[in-house]
Amino acid sequence: MVTGAGIFLGIAFLCYSGTTYLLQKVPSDPSLLHDYQLDHNRQLWLVAMALLVCTVGITNSMLMSVSERFREIGTMKCLGALDSLIVRLFLIEAIFMGVVSSFGGWLFGFLTVFLVHILTGGPGAVHDFTWTVIGSVFLGSIVIGATVTLIAALLPARHASRLPAAAALRTEV
Repeated sequence: MVTGAGIFLGIAFLCYSGTTYLLQKVPSDPSLLHDYQLDHNRQLWLVAMALLVCTVGITNSMLMSVSERFREIGTMKCLGALDSLIVRLFLIEAIFMGVVSSFGGWLFGFLTVFLVHILTGGPGAVHDFTWTVIGSVFLGSIVIGATVTLIAALLPARHASRLPAAAALRTEV
């Protein structure tokens, strides 16, 4: 739940920021262009920090998941599971969680920016949402969410694969 919630919120913020950026009109006045670029850079910084915090939270929750499954990992290793299989199992779980949470985050972020855009711009603002904007933000959200989750799960998956089988079976959590 912690992993999914972290990715959900991070991707919702990314989707909101990305869609807002794509819908904004670039000012032609050079003095306004500087402020526009500063706001955009500030927003990118905030999204990067939110995704970094998500990465740390995912790593922490995956490490807890590994420690809760010591006995299962030990049993699999005693039955002949290779280290690469254990790594793949944890990475598959993480990617699945990342994709599902990213989809939910995209949906929440997109609906939020859609409602805000309609409320501030009126019913005619619906025409600003092109399939290109929707598709690029959707694809970017899913890819970034899955990638962040995969990167965050690498260390816990390696840790799980290196557990000695006998020690994992003896451990009481």
